[in-house]
Amino acid sequence: MARLKIGLLGGSFNPAHEGHLHISLLALKQLRLDQVWWLVSPQNPLKATEGMAPLADRLASARAMARHPAIHASDLESRLGTRYTVDTLGALQKHWPEHAFVWLMGADNLVQLPRWRRWTEIVETMPMAIFNRSDQGHTSGGHRALAGAAATRYARYRVLRPATLADAKAPAWCFLFSPLHLASSTAIRAETAKLPKEA
Repeated sequence: MARLKIGLLGGSFNPAHEGHLHISLLALKQLRLDQVWWLVSPQNPLKATEGMAPLADRLASARAMARHPAIHASDLESRLGTRYTVDTLGALQKHWPEHAFVWLMGADNLVQLPRWRRWTEIVETMPMAIFNRSDQGHTSGGHRALAGAAATRYARYRVLRPATLADAKAPAWCFLFSPLHLASSTAIRAETAKLPKEA
């Protein structure tokens, strides 16, 4: 099998939205990836179960939103039986050792990364690309992320040429100051809740 460069975007996708697509298209272009896989989580350990749509509904939402031949929405975590990101990344590398994977995340997640289980192992398992995202409607989210504990601890492993990231040995990460996309699953759910119910 040919070696592919694959970006991994994990999340609840509750529901999937244009922001997920925006990040994925940027990743394909700026990181020179062959594919992006959306890993629709059975249940994010850091998120409440209340208001979480069933996995089948979220997976359908992601597949409908993907709209690109190189973007694939999947329930791989459910099929692999993994719950935490660190275990998912290890399982993916074990199942597809011939591919080069890059973990994709928003700057907001980089800020809270030290709360994740065995977070240093995540950083040291797979190259990571961090995408600037809005911070409660402000553009300061990226600067806050770069001043955070995770970015500070691994500062010397930052890659300045995104196109080389997939070929780098972990730990390696880059930060992409891309145009912000303000779509949010939380906001979409809030707007949906306001809609009148059908009789």
